[in-house]
This record gives sequence, structure tokens and C-alpha cells, in this order.
Amino acid sequence: MKKIFNILLLLLVTDSYSQNEKLTVTRLDSIAINADAFVGFDGFNNCIYIKNNVLYKKIDSSILQYQNLGLGKITKVDIANPLKIIIFYEEFNAVIVLDNQLNEIQKIEFSRLETPILASAIGISGQNKLWVFNNLNQQIGLYDLNLNTYENKSIPLNESITYYQTDFNYFHWIDKQNNWFTSTIFGRIVSNGKVEITNNLQLLPQNKILFSKENKLFLRDRNINKLYEIEIVEKSFKKFYYKEQILSIFTDQGITNYKITIP
Repeated sequence: MKKIFNILLLLLVTDSYSQNEKLTVTRLDSIAINADAFVGFDGFNNCIYIKNNVLYKKIDSSILQYQNLGLGKITKVDIANPLKIIIFYEEFNAVIVLDNQLNEIQKIEFSRLETPILASAIGISGQNKLWVFNNLNQQIGLYDLNLNTYENKSIPLNESITYYQTDFNYFHWIDKQNNWFTSTIFGRIVSNGKVEITNNLQLLPQNKILFSKENKLFLRDRNINKLYEIEIVEKSFKKFYYKEQILSIFTDQGITNYKITIP
């Protein structure tokens, strides 16, 4: 009986994902790149990607690159500020700050601070600061790039972080129970409810979420609890990236950009 119930539940969930309103997109262009990971497009529309643990920046027909063999594997790259690119090397508990030509301008080794911290999440914030999640006390804080100081902002978190996303004013995260929370730069935490179980998602403004499931791309409008399926040509993809009404799909062949209107 339990097995029959599980099969019926699976059929109901599958059917619910197949009966959603469709969102159409318009293909703009394609970019051929040889990459292991696609980071995104910066504020000047330059393509940022990683190949063999080397960071690349494609500017028209020229390509810049940065690598640091002594810090291990690149964990995350933040390009929200195109003039101050942040590279996080979690294995060595370090951050490198690059200028827009991928020249190294600052190195932060969190283990060497007067009061050491163990970072597991990094992102650029406003006022020349970095968001940092400190594993030692399970708190979100801000690191001042000018003063080289760190300040805790949140209370200790009860659950571990499985996904996070930052901007200049907010630190968003999803915990292992699939609860979505947001912290302000002042440490105020807001609960946003549960999200879909997926390893590939992007949190959007106005309480909307882009996510993939079974090689399909969906938009969830949580304000009206409505789910849209986005019609793209690609039957499989490594990553998607949305910015300013442009949806970028990363595959083994490169990147295809689509124009999309988010309702």
C-alpha cells in the first residue's frame, strides 16, 4: 500500500509540473566558450567563466585571465561590482580582490586576523564590505575591506546553509530544511518560507525564484503561488543565469542568451 501511495504521489507531482503556464523566450545570440563553470556577465556585459581553475574574462575579442595556484580550487566568484571582483578560496580560508583587468589588488587571509574566522560563504556588500558567514560561531557578518576588520551581524543560525546568494544590501540563504531567510546589513533576519528542493536555483526580486527540475526551467511567483515553465531549446544544461531580462543558458557548447519578460 505504501509503495502504491508513493507512486501516486510521484504521478501527481509530475503532472503538476507538466500543466503549468508557459513562458516564451526570444533567442538573442550565442557565445562559444570552453569552460568548466560559467560565472555570469558583469556590469559591462563581459562574460566571466572558469576553466581548469583559472578565471577568465572575455571582453569582445580579447580574454583576460587570473590564477592563483597557491590557494587551491576556486569556490565562488562574485562579479556584482565589475570594478572589484571577489574570488573565494574556501580550502585556504582566503579571498582575493581583483580590479576590472583581473589584477590582484587585495588578499584577505581570514585565519590570520587578530580574531580568526572560518568563512564558508562570501559575497560583496555595500560600502566596500564583504558578506561573510563565519563557521566558528555560525553567524553572518561584514568584513571591511578598507579597515580590515570583521563584525558579526546576525544571531547564530540554527541550521546549516545549503545555498546562499548576496547583493549589496542582503544576504539570502536556504537551510537544509529548505527554508529561505534574508539578513539585512544590520543583522535583521526575515523568514521567506520554504522553497523547491533543487540544486540549481536563483532568487529573484519580488519574491520570485528561478529553478531547474528534470532538465526543465521554471519560474515560481510566490506572491500568487503560480508556477511557469520556461520554454528553452536546450534539453539539458549545466547552469542558467538571469540578469536584467536576459536569461543565459550554459551548456557544453557555450552560452545561449534569451530575452525574457518576467511577469
